[in-house]
Amino acid sequence: MSLLQEGELSGQHAEGTLGTVVTEFILLGLVETPGLRPAVFVLFFFAYLLTVGGNLSILAAILVEPKLHTPMYFFLGNLSVLDIGCITVTVPSMLSRLLSHKHTVPYAACLTQLFFFHLLVGVDCFLLTAMAYDRFLAICRPLTYSSRMSQMVQRMLVAVVINHFYCDLPQLFQLSCSSTQLNELLLFGVGFIMAGTPMALIVTSYIHVAAAVLRIRSAEGRKKAFSTCGSHLTVVAIFYGTGIFNYMRLGSAKLSDKDKAVGIFNTVLNPMLNPIIYSLRNPDVQGALWRVLRGRRSVAG
Repeated sequence: MSLLQEGELSGQHAEGTLGTVVTEFILLGLVETPGLRPAVFVLFFFAYLLTVGGNLSILAAILVEPKLHTPMYFFLGNLSVLDIGCITVTVPSMLSRLLSHKHTVPYAACLTQLFFFHLLVGVDCFLLTAMAYDRFLAICRPLTYSSRMSQMVQRMLVAVVINHFYCDLPQLFQLSCSSTQLNELLLFGVGFIMAGTPMALIVTSYIHVAAAVLRIRSAEGRKKAFSTCGSHLTVVAIFYGTGIFNYMRLGSAKLSDKDKAVGIFNTVLNPMLNPIIYSLRNPDVQGALWRVLRGRRSVAG
Protein backbone atom coordinates (compact mmCIF):
# COMPACT_ATOMS: atom_id res chain seq x y z
CA MET A 1 0.00 0.00 0.00
CA SER A 2 2.56 2.46 -1.17
CA LEU A 3 2.39 5.77 -2.93
CA LEU A 4 6.10 5.73 -3.48
CA GLN A 5 6.56 2.51 -5.34
CA GLU A 6 9.38 0.09 -5.62
CA GLY A 7 12.60 1.63 -6.86
CA GLU A 8 16.30 0.85 -6.98
CA LEU A 9 18.92 0.73 -4.30
CA SER A 10 21.73 3.23 -4.27
CA GLY A 11 24.67 1.94 -2.25
CA GLN A 12 28.35 2.38 -1.64
CA HIS A 13 31.10 -0.13 -0.80
CA ALA A 14 32.33 0.16 2.74
CA GLU A 15 36.10 0.35 3.17
CA GLY A 16 37.73 -2.96 3.98
CA THR A 17 34.62 -5.01 3.32
CA LEU A 18 33.18 -6.80 0.33
CA GLY A 19 29.60 -5.94 1.19
CA THR A 20 27.44 -3.06 0.05
CA VAL A 21 26.08 -0.52 2.52
CA VAL A 22 22.68 0.82 1.53
CA THR A 23 22.66 4.58 1.95
CA GLU A 24 19.46 5.61 0.17
CA PHE A 25 16.47 4.41 -1.82
CA ILE A 26 15.31 5.70 -5.20
CA LEU A 27 11.54 6.15 -5.21
CA LEU A 28 9.80 5.98 -8.57
CA GLY A 29 6.81 8.01 -7.40
CA LEU A 30 3.27 8.12 -8.72
CA VAL A 31 3.80 9.42 -12.25
CA GLU A 32 6.64 9.05 -14.72
CA THR A 33 5.66 12.04 -16.91
CA PRO A 34 7.34 15.22 -15.56
CA GLY A 35 4.55 17.42 -16.91
CA LEU A 36 2.00 15.74 -14.63
CA ARG A 37 3.96 16.35 -11.43
CA PRO A 38 2.58 19.88 -10.79
CA ALA A 39 -0.98 18.56 -11.07
CA VAL A 40 -0.15 15.67 -8.71
CA PHE A 41 1.41 18.12 -6.25
CA VAL A 42 -1.68 20.37 -6.23
CA LEU A 43 -4.03 17.39 -5.91
CA PHE A 44 -2.25 15.85 -2.95
CA PHE A 45 -1.54 19.20 -1.31
CA PHE A 46 -5.24 20.03 -1.21
CA ALA A 47 -6.07 16.46 -0.17
CA TYR A 48 -3.66 16.89 2.75
CA LEU A 49 -5.18 20.23 3.75
CA LEU A 50 -8.71 18.80 3.47
CA THR A 51 -7.80 15.75 5.55
CA VAL A 52 -6.08 17.71 8.31
CA GLY A 53 -8.79 20.38 8.29
CA GLY A 54 -11.62 17.83 8.34
CA ASN A 55 -10.16 15.82 11.20
CA LEU A 56 -9.30 18.95 13.20
CA SER A 57 -12.90 20.12 12.70
CA ILE A 58 -14.24 16.82 14.03
CA LEU A 59 -11.85 17.06 16.98
CA ALA A 60 -12.88 20.66 17.69
CA ALA A 61 -16.58 19.76 17.52
CA ILE A 62 -16.09 16.91 20.00
CA LEU A 63 -14.12 19.13 22.38
CA VAL A 64 -16.54 22.08 22.44
CA GLU A 65 -19.90 20.30 22.14
CA PRO A 66 -21.16 18.86 25.47
CA LYS A 67 -23.55 16.50 23.68
CA LEU A 68 -20.55 14.77 22.12
CA HIS A 69 -18.77 14.14 25.42
CA THR A 70 -19.55 10.41 25.22
CA PRO A 71 -17.28 7.36 24.89
CA MET A 72 -18.11 6.90 21.18
CA TYR A 73 -16.95 10.41 20.32
CA PHE A 74 -13.98 10.19 22.69
CA PHE A 75 -12.69 7.30 20.57
CA LEU A 76 -13.62 9.14 17.37
CA GLY A 77 -11.53 12.12 18.49
CA ASN A 78 -8.54 9.83 19.01
CA LEU A 79 -9.16 8.32 15.56
CA SER A 80 -9.01 11.82 14.08
CA VAL A 81 -5.63 12.40 15.72
CA LEU A 82 -4.37 9.10 14.28
CA ASP A 83 -5.65 9.99 10.81
CA ILE A 84 -3.76 13.29 10.92
CA GLY A 85 -0.64 11.40 12.00
CA CYS A 86 -0.93 8.76 9.25
CA ILE A 87 -1.19 11.26 6.42
CA THR A 88 1.47 13.57 7.92
CA VAL A 89 3.98 10.71 8.04
CA THR A 90 3.69 10.08 4.29
CA VAL A 91 2.31 12.93 2.17
CA PRO A 92 4.44 15.98 3.18
CA SER A 93 7.67 14.11 2.36
CA MET A 94 6.21 13.14 -1.01
CA LEU A 95 5.24 16.76 -1.69
CA SER A 96 8.73 17.98 -0.80
CA ARG A 97 10.27 15.52 -3.29
CA LEU A 98 7.86 16.69 -5.99
CA LEU A 99 8.98 20.28 -5.37
CA SER A 100 12.68 19.48 -5.26
CA HIS A 101 12.51 16.93 -8.11
CA LYS A 102 14.45 14.51 -5.90
CA HIS A 103 13.76 10.79 -6.10
CA THR A 104 16.03 9.64 -3.32
CA VAL A 105 15.30 9.15 0.36
CA PRO A 106 18.02 8.40 2.95
CA TYR A 107 18.01 4.91 4.40
CA ALA A 108 17.41 6.15 7.97
CA ALA A 109 14.57 8.44 6.87
CA CYS A 110 12.91 5.58 4.99
CA LEU A 111 13.01 3.26 8.00
CA THR A 112 11.84 6.04 10.33
CA GLN A 113 8.84 6.67 8.08
CA LEU A 114 8.18 2.94 7.90
CA PHE A 115 8.24 2.64 11.70
CA PHE A 116 5.87 5.51 12.43
CA PHE A 117 3.44 4.61 9.66
CA HIS A 118 3.07 1.02 10.88
CA LEU A 119 2.92 2.18 14.50
CA LEU A 120 -0.01 4.47 13.70
CA VAL A 121 -1.76 1.83 11.58
CA GLY A 122 -1.32 -0.69 14.41
CA VAL A 123 -2.83 1.75 16.88
CA ASP A 124 -5.69 2.27 14.40
CA CYS A 125 -6.46 -1.46 14.51
CA PHE A 126 -6.81 -1.50 18.29
CA LEU A 127 -8.73 1.79 18.40
CA LEU A 128 -11.30 0.47 15.92
CA THR A 129 -11.61 -2.57 18.19
CA ALA A 130 -12.24 -0.35 21.21
CA MET A 131 -14.95 1.46 19.23
CA ALA A 132 -16.59 -1.88 18.38
CA TYR A 133 -16.49 -2.84 22.07
CA ASP A 134 -18.14 0.48 22.92
CA ARG A 135 -20.99 -0.24 20.47
CA PHE A 136 -21.33 -3.77 21.90
CA LEU A 137 -21.75 -2.42 25.44
CA ALA A 138 -24.11 0.37 24.36
CA ILE A 139 -26.49 -1.98 22.50
CA CYS A 140 -26.07 -5.34 24.25
CA ARG A 141 -25.37 -4.16 27.83
CA PRO A 142 -27.18 -0.79 28.10
CA LEU A 143 -27.93 -1.07 31.83
CA THR A 144 -24.26 -1.44 32.77
CA TYR A 145 -22.87 0.75 29.96
CA SER A 146 -22.10 3.79 32.16
CA SER A 147 -20.09 1.78 34.68
CA ARG A 148 -18.29 -0.43 32.15
CA MET A 149 -17.37 2.46 29.86
CA SER A 150 -16.46 5.08 32.45
CA GLN A 151 -13.96 7.84 31.72
CA MET A 152 -11.29 5.80 33.49
CA VAL A 153 -11.98 2.78 31.27
CA GLN A 154 -11.93 4.96 28.14
CA ARG A 155 -8.53 6.40 29.04
CA MET A 156 -7.17 2.98 29.93
CA LEU A 157 -8.27 1.56 26.57
CA VAL A 158 -6.60 4.38 24.66
CA ALA A 159 -3.45 4.10 26.81
CA VAL A 160 -3.21 0.36 26.09
CA VAL A 161 -3.62 1.08 22.38
CA ILE A 162 -0.86 3.68 22.36
CA ASN A 163 1.66 1.42 24.07
CA HIS A 164 1.10 -1.34 22.04
CA PHE A 165 5.40 9.23 -1.58
CA TYR A 166 6.38 6.52 1.63
CA CYS A 167 8.51 3.51 2.39
CA ASP A 168 6.59 0.30 2.93
CA LEU A 169 7.57 -3.32 3.51
CA PRO A 170 6.20 -4.91 0.31
CA GLN A 171 8.27 -2.50 -1.78
CA LEU A 172 11.41 -3.03 0.33
CA PHE A 173 11.02 -6.80 0.02
CA GLN A 174 10.98 -6.42 -3.76
CA LEU A 175 14.42 -4.79 -3.62
CA SER A 176 16.07 -7.56 -1.61
CA CYS A 177 18.74 -9.60 -3.38
CA SER A 178 18.18 -12.56 -1.04
CA SER A 179 15.16 -14.65 -0.18
CA THR A 180 12.48 -12.76 1.75
CA GLN A 181 10.28 -15.78 2.48
CA LEU A 182 11.08 -15.77 6.21
CA ASN A 183 10.53 -11.98 6.38
CA GLU A 184 7.18 -12.37 4.66
CA LEU A 185 6.12 -15.15 7.03
CA LEU A 186 7.11 -13.03 10.03
CA LEU A 187 5.22 -10.03 8.65
CA PHE A 188 2.20 -12.23 8.02
CA GLY A 189 2.38 -13.53 11.61
CA VAL A 190 2.75 -10.06 13.12
CA GLY A 191 -0.01 -8.77 10.86
CA PHE A 192 -2.29 -11.58 12.00
CA ILE A 193 -1.69 -10.65 15.64
CA MET A 194 -1.90 -6.88 15.13
CA ALA A 195 -4.78 -6.88 12.64
CA GLY A 196 -6.33 -10.35 12.68
CA THR A 197 -6.99 -10.46 16.42
CA PRO A 198 -8.68 -7.00 16.50
CA MET A 199 -10.68 -7.96 13.41
CA ALA A 200 -11.88 -11.16 15.10
CA LEU A 201 -12.92 -9.14 18.16
CA ILE A 202 -14.75 -6.60 15.98
CA VAL A 203 -16.64 -9.36 14.13
CA THR A 204 -17.52 -11.04 17.44
CA SER A 205 -18.80 -7.76 18.87
CA TYR A 206 -20.99 -7.10 15.85
CA ILE A 207 -22.40 -10.62 15.82
CA HIS A 208 -23.70 -9.94 19.35
CA VAL A 209 -24.84 -6.44 18.30
CA ALA A 210 -26.74 -7.81 15.27
CA ALA A 211 -28.42 -10.47 17.41
CA ALA A 212 -29.46 -7.86 19.99
CA VAL A 213 -30.77 -5.43 17.35
CA LEU A 214 -32.79 -8.11 15.59
CA ARG A 215 -34.58 -8.80 18.87
CA ILE A 216 -35.87 -5.20 18.92
CA ARG A 217 -39.53 -5.29 17.88
CA SER A 218 -39.76 -1.72 16.63
CA ALA A 219 -38.51 -1.16 13.08
CA GLU A 220 -37.59 2.40 14.01
CA GLY A 221 -35.63 1.12 17.00
CA ARG A 222 -33.71 -1.35 14.83
CA LYS A 223 -32.93 1.36 12.30
CA LYS A 224 -31.65 3.72 15.00
CA ALA A 225 -29.50 1.00 16.58
CA PHE A 226 -27.95 0.00 13.25
CA SER A 227 -27.34 3.63 12.30
CA THR A 228 -25.07 4.10 15.31
CA CYS A 229 -22.85 1.30 13.98
CA GLY A 230 -22.97 2.05 10.25
CA SER A 231 -20.19 4.65 10.19
CA HIS A 232 -17.82 2.50 12.22
CA LEU A 233 -18.49 -0.57 10.06
CA THR A 234 -17.81 1.46 6.89
CA VAL A 235 -14.47 2.67 8.23
CA VAL A 236 -13.54 -0.86 9.34
CA ALA A 237 -14.42 -2.32 5.93
CA ILE A 238 -12.30 0.23 4.05
CA PHE A 239 -9.39 0.03 6.49
CA TYR A 240 -9.14 -3.77 6.58
CA GLY A 241 -10.09 -4.27 2.92
CA THR A 242 -7.18 -2.22 1.59
CA GLY A 243 -4.80 -3.62 4.21
CA ILE A 244 -5.60 -7.24 3.34
CA PHE A 245 -5.24 -6.51 -0.39
CA ASN A 246 -1.76 -5.14 0.19
CA TYR A 247 -0.21 -7.37 2.84
CA MET A 248 -1.75 -10.75 2.04
CA ARG A 249 -0.12 -10.80 -1.42
CA LEU A 250 3.52 -10.40 -0.46
CA GLY A 251 4.58 -13.48 -2.41
CA SER A 252 3.53 -11.97 -5.75
CA ALA A 253 6.40 -11.64 -8.22
CA LYS A 254 5.75 -8.03 -9.20
CA LEU A 255 3.94 -5.16 -7.54
CA SER A 256 1.78 -3.29 -10.05
CA ASP A 257 0.20 0.13 -10.39
CA LYS A 258 -2.81 -1.29 -8.52
CA ASP A 259 -0.66 -1.17 -5.39
CA LYS A 260 -0.17 2.56 -5.88
CA ALA A 261 -3.95 2.98 -5.94
CA VAL A 262 -4.23 0.96 -2.72
CA GLY A 263 -1.47 3.11 -1.22
CA ILE A 264 -3.38 6.28 -2.08
CA PHE A 265 -6.47 4.81 -0.45
CA ASN A 266 -4.64 3.94 2.76
CA THR A 267 -2.53 7.04 3.19
CA VAL A 268 -4.77 9.76 1.75
CA LEU A 269 -8.37 8.71 1.11
CA ASN A 270 -8.95 6.76 4.32
CA PRO A 271 -7.99 9.66 6.65
CA MET A 272 -9.87 12.09 4.39
CA LEU A 273 -13.06 9.98 4.25
CA ASN A 274 -13.30 9.20 7.96
CA PRO A 275 -14.57 12.65 9.09
CA ILE A 276 -16.98 12.68 6.14
CA ILE A 277 -18.31 9.20 6.96
CA TYR A 278 -18.83 10.03 10.62
CA SER A 279 -20.51 13.39 9.99
CA LEU A 280 -22.55 12.62 6.86
CA ARG A 281 -25.50 10.96 8.64
CA ASN A 282 -24.94 12.25 12.15
CA PRO A 283 -27.03 15.31 13.01
CA ASP A 284 -25.25 15.80 16.35
CA VAL A 285 -21.84 16.05 14.66
CA GLN A 286 -23.25 18.24 11.88
CA GLY A 287 -24.79 20.62 14.41
CA ALA A 288 -21.60 20.74 16.44
CA LEU A 289 -19.49 21.45 13.33
CA TRP A 290 -21.85 24.25 12.32
CA ARG A 291 -21.61 25.81 15.77
CA VAL A 292 -17.79 25.53 15.69
CA LEU A 293 -17.69 27.30 12.33
CA ARG A 294 -19.97 30.06 13.67
CA GLY A 295 -17.95 30.35 16.87
CA ARG A 296 -20.88 29.35 19.08
CA ARG A 297 -21.18 26.67 21.74
CA SER A 298 -24.29 24.93 22.96
CA VAL A 299 -25.18 24.80 26.62
CA ALA A 300 -25.05 21.38 28.25
CA GLY A 301 -28.45 20.23 29.22
